[in-house]
Amino acid sequence: MSDYVTYDESDHVVTLTLNAPEKRNAISTFADCDAVVEAVRRVNRDRGVRAVILTGAGTAFCAGGDLKAMRDRKGIIEGSHADLRENYRRGVQAMANALYECDAPTIAAVNGPAIGLGLDVACMCDIRIASEKARFAESFIKVGIVPGDGGAWLLPRVVGMSMACELSFTGDQIDAATAKEIRLVSRVVPHDELLPAARALAARIAANPPEMVRMTKRLLREGQHMRLSSLLEISAAYQALAHSTEDHKEAVSAMLEKREPRFTGR
Repeated sequence: MSDYVTYDESDHVVTLTLNAPEKRNAISTFADCDAVVEAVRRVNRDRGVRAVILTGAGTAFCAGGDLKAMRDRKGIIEGSHADLRENYRRGVQAMANALYECDAPTIAAVNGPAIGLGLDVACMCDIRIASEKARFAESFIKVGIVPGDGGAWLLPRVVGMSMACELSFTGDQIDAATAKEIRLVSRVVPHDELLPAARALAARIAANPPEMVRMTKRLLREGQHMRLSSLLEISAAYQALAHSTEDHKEAVSAMLEKREPRFTGR
């Protein structure tokens, strides 16, 4: 079992840390990808988890793919053309699917460079906040490859097609302030305040009815590629479920009684 991801839970919030600072949290092996997938599965199995923070150990968020592994054709970058195609499906693409489809809301706390795959990992999360030391690049083109991890689908949905094309075709690196300007991140904070800011945001999310937050996330996800009429049908079904929950009754009662609600997830 890889120790590439650490898992810490407190007050209904899980912090996942990419934990390979010696290689700037680059992703190079199936074990690295599997560690992320298993961490997300653990979140999904625990209905007590109400929000997830994803960050990196050391000075980087994630440096993307491991260039030495690419050079030496090791790990995921190993075998024939057919092998490589299957390796991507089994490795980084399985990780992308898992992280993007995580049931709980996810916050990427980008503490340093998020390069190539690292940028796309941040885009797999629902919300991105950045340290002033963060840097971003959709830099696959710079090493002669394409976004094999879903970045061509993710990035345009975050920053729009024109900016996604500019970042992808040039491979240019941008700083945190520019990332906020193009809406790649929601906010930029001083480096030492990054995790406190992420935890405060996660706590505000966790203070709400947890199942309704998860259903709201699902509606937002489905709304990215579904007709309005179809989304309205799902919304009606979810709303009927929401009205039958104890947390809905508690929310209404607390608002009328001008007190803090106590949500249980039921």
